[in-house]
Amino acid sequence: MWTPDRSNGQPIYQQIADDLERRISYGEFPPGSLLPSERKLAEQLGVNRSTVILAYAELRSLGIIESRSGSGTRVSKYKWGATPKHTPNWSRYAVGGSFLPNVPFLRRIREALGHNPSLIDFASGELEGDLSPVEEINSLLSGNHFNSYLGYDNPHGYTPLRQSLVSYLHKYRQIQTTESSILVTSGSQQSLYLITQCLLSPGDAVAIEDPSYCYSLPMFQSAGLRLFRLPVDSKGIKPEDIRALYKKHRIKMVFLNPNFQNPTGAVLDPERRARLLDLVSELGLPIVEDDPFSLTAYEETPPPPIKSIDTLGSVLYIGSFSKMAASGLRVGWLVAPHSVVERLADARQQMDFGLSVVPQKLASQFLNSDYFAPHLERLRLRLLYKRDLLIEAIRAELGDLVKFTVPQGGLHLWCKVKPEVNDGKLLEEAIRRGVIFVPGSVYGSDSGYVRFTYARAGEQQIRPGIMKFAAALRAVLG
Repeated sequence: MWTPDRSNGQPIYQQIADDLERRISYGEFPPGSLLPSERKLAEQLGVNRSTVILAYAELRSLGIIESRSGSGTRVSKYKWGATPKHTPNWSRYAVGGSFLPNVPFLRRIREALGHNPSLIDFASGELEGDLSPVEEINSLLSGNHFNSYLGYDNPHGYTPLRQSLVSYLHKYRQIQTTESSILVTSGSQQSLYLITQCLLSPGDAVAIEDPSYCYSLPMFQSAGLRLFRLPVDSKGIKPEDIRALYKKHRIKMVFLNPNFQNPTGAVLDPERRARLLDLVSELGLPIVEDDPFSLTAYEETPPPPIKSIDTLGSVLYIGSFSKMAASGLRVGWLVAPHSVVERLADARQQMDFGLSVVPQKLASQFLNSDYFAPHLERLRLRLLYKRDLLIEAIRAELGDLVKFTVPQGGLHLWCKVKPEVNDGKLLEEAIRRGVIFVPGSVYGSDSGYVRFTYARAGEQQIRPGIMKFAAALRAVLG
């Protein structure tokens, strides 16, 4: 975001006025659109409110904006007395359409991080730069030369990458598959989007975990699906709850994250996995298994996916590079029956003609390289260290104010705040003090839960971040 240049000889208010006039002329703020309040804009730009008042006064004197009591400040519809012309009502378009915006808390978190990058970030579910294989990727990039035509690739995904994924899935996840049963996507969310748009219809009922990352994704509601919850305990979901939902609501599909579940960190019990597969085969129900965290298992062999014991083809399996290498590669995959892969590949081709071959080639080389296994080991050790730093800080700074179960893998720590506290007030107070997290209600839980992600914040930030959170919590509790 643009900010004033304090080393410039031009007054700050004039710089703000010039920037707003430029953005208005570019159509970013069309005639009649509402501008930020003086207080909000001052906060965003890190200036005094009086400076913004002067900037707005300058623009009003030029006839560019107009202010009315109770209505805020808007871009003038009749700038300099020009002949009135009709402008599209972009505000109405922006709230229209069938694809819903992110939930308010997630929009607030994104806005806060955008305006203040110095916030200690316990919210973003991605790896810190030091956890990503940056040097290894740079080494692979330096040896890449494209001598052939860089056109649209196979809509199923880059063939060498799908061949590499066959070997990877067999070696690391005990999944037997073929390249024709793999669709390369831009990540787990695109896989979920394609499933909800192409394999389900508006009005269909589906089961998701409670709490669940799926609950935070408006794509389910945008597709017109009815969501029914499967409570998660320390051993994951209970298969019998699926039967009850099927009898009552005729659910069409079950979405699960069985290994180091987001946000709770729970691992689905092996005995429950066997019962689950028996149940869904009896009912003819498909399972969508999202498996982003398994290879981050800290002290044990990673738990096998449900797909590895699926002998009847009941499971659609989703994975990606985001949580084990780099989210910026934008490479994920979906393992499914051939007919499903064909259907989703056709839909994805209509969307974007397939992914760029460049990151796909890089991902294929990384999987086949001598870098991959050592990177996974370093990632596990670093995540374990950061988890322990977080737990130590929470025990020291929060004591009995929070309760949690120590996760054995993944990136998240799920905490119950005692006593219960208002999510919105706690988030705003934490942002004000310089730290950010995700309120538990984003994932369908009652208020009073928080999710701390320890993969994004630097090691030296973890203790100060928890100190800031503790101060915010005590301030809200009074």
